[in-house]
Amino acid sequence: MGMIKEFKEFAVKGNAMDMAIGIVIGAAFTPIVKSLVADIIMPPIGLLTGGIDFSDKKFTLQKAVEAIEGVGGVGGVDGVAAVTINYGSFINLVITFLIVSFAVFMLVKGMNKLRQEEPAAAPNTKKCPECDMSIPIAAKKCGHCTSTV
Repeated sequence: MGMIKEFKEFAVKGNAMDMAIGIVIGAAFTPIVKSLVADIIMPPIGLLTGGIDFSDKKFTLQKAVEAIEGVGGVGGVDGVAAVTINYGSFINLVITFLIVSFAVFMLVKGMNKLRQEEPAAAPNTKKCPECDMSIPIAAKKCGHCTSTV
């Protein structure tokens, strides 16, 4: 029973719930950001760059080899896929990351503005003018140097 109680206390703590909510919202937010990048941001960028579609950009290190029947032994030579560096996909992912980072920054900034500042608590101590020690506000004499305050 102690373990179940301990788990219940952990599961309903503010930090665990905040993290769970953040993960769910983040998972729901991901397709929106992908669509924003692919459907809204990238077309104007492609237009400005002369119709370049970054997702298709790649550097080929080795061309693909097609399968050849009857060559190289019993069944032929198997095909080999091309070896490429897909830098266009990387560019798209970097842009997506920057947009997500900016969106999270703006969200946190907005949340911080909405959060009301708690008024500062009234001080409950003051400094003794003679010895510079902290004493209670209502004190008539300093408990350290016994001077009248």
